[in-house]
This record gives sequence, C-alpha cells and structure tokens, in this order.
Amino acid sequence: MKDFWNNTYRNIKSVYGNAPNNYFKNQIQHLKRGKILLPAEGEGRNAVFAANLGWEVYAFDFSEEAKIKAVKKAKENNVVINYKLGDLNSLSYPENYFDCITLIYAHFSADVKSLYHKKLISYLKKGGIIIFEAFSKAHAVLNSASEKQSGPRDINMLFSLKEVQQDFIGFDIIELKEEIINLDEGELHFGKSSVIRFTGKKV
Repeated sequence: MKDFWNNTYRNIKSVYGNAPNNYFKNQIQHLKRGKILLPAEGEGRNAVFAANLGWEVYAFDFSEEAKIKAVKKAKENNVVINYKLGDLNSLSYPENYFDCITLIYAHFSADVKSLYHKKLISYLKKGGIIIFEAFSKAHAVLNSASEKQSGPRDINMLFSLKEVQQDFIGFDIIELKEEIINLDEGELHFGKSSVIRFTGKKV
C-alpha cells in the first residue's frame, strides 16, 4: 500500500487538487486559531490552508512522496507545517494537546480505523473540534458503476452514520449528515459521491 501511494503521488501532479477540501474550508474558518492535527494529509492542501489562516499546523502521512510535495507547497506559500512521516502505529503526540483534528478522506483499514479514531481523540483537548469528511457505505454503489470512480473499493473502509457516532461517542454533535455531493478535487476525487460530514466538540 505504501508503494502504491508513493507511486501515485510521484506520478500524478495533483492527486487531490491544490485547493482545500470545501467542507474543511467552511468549518475551519469559524474556529479560534490554535493547534491543529491533520492525519493522512497527503500533498498538504488542507495543512497549508490552515497555516495561512494562522493555525499551528501538525500533519502526517506514510508516503515520502506526499511529504515532499506538502513541504514544497508550504514553502511556496511562506508558511510552516510540522509534517511527520509515518502512521499512528509509529507516531505519537501529547494527550489533550490539539484544538482541532481534521480527518478528510482518512480511510484507514477496517481493522484499525476505530482504534485510530480512539487514539486521535486522546490527542484532542476538551472542547476541541473534530472535522470529518469521508465516503459513506452508500458510495459503494457509485463505485461499482465505474472503475474510475473515487474512493476505496472495500466497503469496510467506508463509513455509516452509526459508525461515526460510535467512534466519536462523548462528542457534542455540531453537524452530522450523509449526502450526495459532486467532488472536484484533483485527478482522484471527482464526480458524484456519497459522503458523511461530521463536526463535533469533545466534552
């Protein structure tokens, strides 16, 4: 899997586009600036946007090629992002440290995704915010209609509303919805998509 993503980021100029994810962009602008963590951040589009807003940005991904592109993007925008190479098994952060954690299409494998969410929650301060957008299980139907459709093919890597509620129990729900949107984010995120959008506050 690591080789796949390194090849993808190496060979495609803009895998998910240069602009930040729309849901992330709309939610983050209303929050008080602080420390933010962006797991599975890829080429750095959301991290750089947050840094430009004045956030202290931390990010990670297991792809060396993704990190190279993210660091370059940050330099081009005259901002600093603290970008680590690795995954949640190899990295750690202080507990109760971040004011916001953002999960934008962070589709971890089915056997670890809930465990990873639990670990990430421990890094979030009380009163901190989770911003989450990912493909829903209903997206599997759209995926089956086209080999070029965005998103994981394994339905167990996709999300249901119930799964999100269970993984983020103990959060005040600011917004939680499943909807059909038209993605236009680079070469690998495009077209009609079923997604879950969630913003919650840790209590």
